[in-house]
Amino acid sequence: MSELKVLNSYTRQKEVFTPITAGLVGMYVCGPTVSGESHLGHARPFITFDVVYRYLLHLGYKVRYVRNITDAGHFEEEGRAAEDKISSKAVLEKLEPMELVQKYTNLFHWAMHQFNNLDPSIEPTATGHIVEQIEMIKKIMEAGYAYEANGSVYFDVKKYAEHYPYGKLSGRVLDEQLETSRELDGQDEKRNKQDFALWKAAPPEHIMRWASPWGEGFPGWHIECSAMSTKYLGTEFDIHGGGMDLQFPHHESEIAQSTICNKHVPARYWLHNNMITVNGKKMGKSYNNQIKLTEMFAGTHPLLEQAYSPMTIRFFILQTHYRSTLDFSNEALQAAEKGLKRLWEAYEHLQKFPDNGQATASDKELDARVNSLIRELDEFMNDDFNTAKVLANMFELVPVINSIKDKHIPAGSLSSGTMTLLKKYFRDYLENILGLKNETLHEDGKLNGVLDLLIDIRKEARTRKDYATSDKIRNQLQQLGILLKDEKDGSVGYSFQ
Repeated sequence: MSELKVLNSYTRQKEVFTPITAGLVGMYVCGPTVSGESHLGHARPFITFDVVYRYLLHLGYKVRYVRNITDAGHFEEEGRAAEDKISSKAVLEKLEPMELVQKYTNLFHWAMHQFNNLDPSIEPTATGHIVEQIEMIKKIMEAGYAYEANGSVYFDVKKYAEHYPYGKLSGRVLDEQLETSRELDGQDEKRNKQDFALWKAAPPEHIMRWASPWGEGFPGWHIECSAMSTKYLGTEFDIHGGGMDLQFPHHESEIAQSTICNKHVPARYWLHNNMITVNGKKMGKSYNNQIKLTEMFAGTHPLLEQAYSPMTIRFFILQTHYRSTLDFSNEALQAAEKGLKRLWEAYEHLQKFPDNGQATASDKELDARVNSLIRELDEFMNDDFNTAKVLANMFELVPVINSIKDKHIPAGSLSSGTMTLLKKYFRDYLENILGLKNETLHEDGKLNGVLDLLIDIRKEARTRKDYATSDKIRNQLQQLGILLKDEKDGSVGYSFQ
């Protein structure tokens, strides 16, 4: 079996994966900002790194997978240096900040389970690690790479760049950053435009605030991940993952902070998935092209021609290599839906075949071809987790399985060894590594989870007197053959047409 190789964003080279401690892997992946509902673009990194996690487990590693929850902090990269997304959204939704955090954390977990993602080993929150962040900031200041200004603390990027390769991960040149830095709140108190906040002084109206040696405030975004990864994985760990959009400034800043505190780059391998695009543009709030996951599952977004199940979306994402861009279209999702159905039906037929095949001389060529296609699956996964090629090979095996089922070729055309291997690899890859499952929806309650969530969202809309959203959910469900019935006691029932 070939060795696992990964494309390391930090070195821009494909490298053999060798964990720091034999048999053990530490992996940190940047989790969601729980100020709102996750959209289709957010699904890609979490499905990608779920497959990475699953494959490492399949290879026999003991993995500590840490994925954080960002429930506080300021977001300088979006041009609002003194704003905390959680606080702002809490005001809009008339909720306490931590009430809002809990609401969207629950919704995020629900979506991850719909995708059949495994839970991480540890899921720390930013608000639960304020002490660790303050201690880390103190260390950076003591080392002379941060300074305080009006109750805020900034990382001195220019000084850091004199001694360390700032910009190595993202390929950004410091002089270019000086020219392209946005005008942000608090710029006048920075020594240089490209300096980033480790701690921000909280203005009087700011809801979420903590005591610190520099006054009441809240942490910068980047320091949160440095503090949590160090606490749970040590000063150096194996894999740091996230979307390509996080390379700069987030991961670049993490590297700088951790290098000063811990004397080396925090992770040995940096893995980044590419974006989901809509008509060539990244899916995101700034382009107003987000499709929320509940909208994907229910088919209620204007861009959608129908509802798409969680497994269809997972399959759609895995059909493309994680480092390649993936453009959303109804045609691509509908093709994924059909492809998954075809693959899963072949898998179900395969499980019923007897193992005691005995390839004859005339069948040996077929037997060898099937054997080769099976064994290539490991080679493809070991080549930087190439799920696209894995699925392509599995589809090449589908006609063989269907021909045996339809008796176009004899059941004994494959040797017993090859048949056993075929069954094992289909099970290992489809269910255990790719994390797919049979989700044929019947009127037997399997839709309950999705329906209950939509009913809750509709109930909240009615409470806010947002009857347009309430009616839209009801009408869209009716078009899908699901009738909602509002009961006198305030509960909602449903039936299938």
